[in-house]
Amino acid sequence: MSTVPSAPSVLGLAPVLPVVVIDDAADAVPLARALVAGGLPAIEVTLRTPAALDAIRAIASEVPEAVVGAGTVISPRTVEDAAAVGARFLVSPGWTDALLDAMRASGLPFLPGVSTASEVVALLERGVHEMKFFPAEAAGGTAYLKSLAGPLPQARFCPTGGITPATAPAYLALPNVACVGGSWLLPPDVLAAKDWGRVEALARASA
Repeated sequence: MSTVPSAPSVLGLAPVLPVVVIDDAADAVPLARALVAGGLPAIEVTLRTPAALDAIRAIASEVPEAVVGAGTVISPRTVEDAAAVGARFLVSPGWTDALLDAMRASGLPFLPGVSTASEVVALLERGVHEMKFFPAEAAGGTAYLKSLAGPLPQARFCPTGGITPATAPAYLALPNVACVGGSWLLPPDVLAAKDWGRVEALARASA
């Protein structure tokens, strides 16, 4: 993931980056332990619910073998909030100059979101080479990413949005894709049932 110098990349930790929406912070630790046990140590907790920051804090403090990050980072304030609770990387659905500056200043690895060639070129101009491609399927999927690989080979992506276990291998086969973001690992019924064994099994199948 692209950052200021010295902040490491997490794109290579696992082929799938679980994208997690947590409604109850009490679920965070068992969920993270199940994902880690299944071979997926990098976990993106989206900042879409009131419980998200508490969930990141709990995972960061109680599951040290996990690399927990914050997703849906959309403002300098959310960058500060995520860093304050122990997020180890940041993911945004898009980017602005102010958001990019804040993510860079945090010192954390980050993936700014892009969906067009112009956005990719603008980030490359700013020294950012690792990005989230979002929404992946709606924005053109593997065909679009394949078309970017020729003129923009220095850009690497974590496509997220609409990807399934069936389509993930095609994304991962592309030379400019390092990992994929996956929400299929956490079906709502599995989370509602707190079936952590099922989560571990789904993670192991993806890893």
